[in-house]
Amino acid sequence: MRILVLGAGGVGAAVAAIARRRDFFDRLVLADIDGDRARAAVARHPDPRYGAVAMDASDEAAVVELARAERADAILNACDPRLNPPIFAAARAAGCTYLDMAMTLSSPHPERPHELPGVKLGDEQFARDGEWREAGALALLGIGVEPGLSDVFARYAADHLFSEIYEVAVRDGADLVVRGYDFAPTFSIWTTIEECLNPPLVWEAGRGHYTTPPFSEPEVFTFPDGIGPVECVNVEHEEVVLVPRWVPCRRVTFKYGLGSEFIEVLRTLRKLGLDSTEPLAVDGFRVAPRDVVAAALPDPAQIGDLMSGRTCAGTLVTGTGRDGRPRATYLYHVADNERTMREDGCQAVVWQTAVNPVIALELLAEGTWSGVGVLGPEAFDAAPFLDRLADYGTPHGVQERDPEHPLR
Repeated sequence: MRILVLGAGGVGAAVAAIARRRDFFDRLVLADIDGDRARAAVARHPDPRYGAVAMDASDEAAVVELARAERADAILNACDPRLNPPIFAAARAAGCTYLDMAMTLSSPHPERPHELPGVKLGDEQFARDGEWREAGALALLGIGVEPGLSDVFARYAADHLFSEIYEVAVRDGADLVVRGYDFAPTFSIWTTIEECLNPPLVWEAGRGHYTTPPFSEPEVFTFPDGIGPVECVNVEHEEVVLVPRWVPCRRVTFKYGLGSEFIEVLRTLRKLGLDSTEPLAVDGFRVAPRDVVAAALPDPAQIGDLMSGRTCAGTLVTGTGRDGRPRATYLYHVADNERTMREDGCQAVVWQTAVNPVIALELLAEGTWSGVGVLGPEAFDAAPFLDRLADYGTPHGVQERDPEHPLR
């Protein structure tokens, strides 16, 4: 397999770090608008299979040209989701399998944003499913950790653990600390603002998708492996779009353990208009307020040495077990920053995101996973993925909980 990775930020660089130990590919090229950043990421892990180039991923024609020049079999989109449309189109034009870790962006309902969805995450991509099917080509959406591994957990639970699922409840929490900063997000603040301030999605059988206000329906969820109780709130996320397409269930939710300080910062950004992506005129320049916020904060890819703690991504599934009795099972994965920094020089959040598309690429390369059209992780057999996760030295966990009190 020959792979083109677009984006050499934290996740793209982590993909290169993780993939170097695997032999399923012949060539991996890391491309970024900042060629020096791509070359530095490759230089940290010398491998004759690796290459690095400067390229603007917003230029569809340039992506096609590079993919053809490199004879790429697959394009992994590790860029900001704003760039999904040109990269998605370029992959189809170049005849490449497409993978991303975040789907095309949503836009709220113009009149009832906290009740009804407008354009949902991924709607633009799923609208082109027929085109990909007709070509016999595959676009695998949302194959990071959330979405991605969380969706694999849902598929596994449906196939192996439950006879009926009431709720697929994705819950994310951490005890990470960044020394020396009062506020330092461990993932792209641009994307964090987008997903946290948009109206969160919920899906229910018979009702379909609906929305709630940001940070709604708080609950305290106890995370495993010593992380402990964390307050989680509704956040817009792809799983709520993906899971109902392939996993029979009654309800799908996503809640994120943000913490009161983080939520207050995000609310302040909204009040001040600093979450806006519309450029403003400032001293003769035009700049988007959200881009200024991102530029003012530390680069998440560069703070690993200052971080400590763990991050947990998981899926709580409730319903009826195979034995006919009530069951509540939390399938989860924990990444420890000390380990990911020691082994790959990548902080835990970006590492945990990056390991999943590498595994997916390996399963596709060997033919264990295959498909055509625009698909999510739930469309594939989950067991080989989880087996491979363990083979990578980072197995998932399974925690049985009291069905009467599944949050703790």
